[in-house]
Parts: sequence; C-alpha cells; structure tokens
Amino acid sequence: MLSLGARFYECTDDEGKSVLVTKFRTRFEHQSYPGRTHGGITSTLLDEAIGRSVSIPLPHAWGVTLDLNIKYKKPVPLDKDLYAITWTTKITSRVFEGEGYIVDRDGTVLATACGRYMQLDPSKISPEGITAENWFYVDEDLPTHIDIGGDF
Repeated sequence: MLSLGARFYECTDDEGKSVLVTKFRTRFEHQSYPGRTHGGITSTLLDEAIGRSVSIPLPHAWGVTLDLNIKYKKPVPLDKDLYAITWTTKITSRVFEGEGYIVDRDGTVLATACGRYMQLDPSKISPEGITAENWFYVDEDLPTHIDIGGDF
C-alpha cells in the first residue's frame, strides 16, 4: 500500500482543547467502491491518529490498540484534502482512551471513532526500537492551528 503522506500536528481547537490534527489525501490505491476510500483505510487512519494523540499529555507514551469503534457517516472521497482531529479522553496507569473524527475541507464529518490503547514500553512494541527512521513522529515544525479548508 502506498503511504497517505499523513502529517501530524499538535494544535488547540476552538474551545482551547489540545488535539492532534492529521492532514492527508487518499488516492486511487486506497479505493473501495469507485471514488470512495476503503473503510479499512479510514479505520487505520483514525486508529493511528487517536493512538498518537496520547503524546500530547504524555510525550513518551506509546500504545497498542485494544479496541476501536468506527462510525462511517458519509463516503470518504479520494484525492481530496482531508483531516483527522483526535484527542485523548482518559488516561490510567496502563490504558488510555481517545476519540476523533475525519472531516473534509468544508468541515463535514465523514467518520468518527473511539478507542482504548494499552501503554507499552517501546521495546515491547518493536524489537529494534522506535526511531525517527522507522516511525513518523509528530511534526517538529508544528503550527498551533490548522485551517480546515486551507491549502496543504
């Protein structure tokens, strides 16, 4: 599968809550029905973004998905600017929970999700460790606000 080229940004929403905003664009290779992104790609993106959102309150936390619930609201189009907005809702010593949604440039909600993740030491997630070479971090040149509908 080709990469979505997703970029992750720590931002503040209109209510002052810290959120992780993910900018991406799906392509033909991510298609299910003609002109629509496959639901598995949509689910994968929400899972990844929610799992990464814990890095806002806990910068060194890593997690593995325990469960994920997706609701598909509208078809997710191909070759359009899309955004996932996610945040952590609960953190305990071993588990964290989060939720989020995918929107288009107009702010229309296309899919929503909530999930639970087990916190694990990075060496237990990946035997070779997690490094900048084998995993994408939250963008270091991060803006504090993403203009939904703005240019990529």
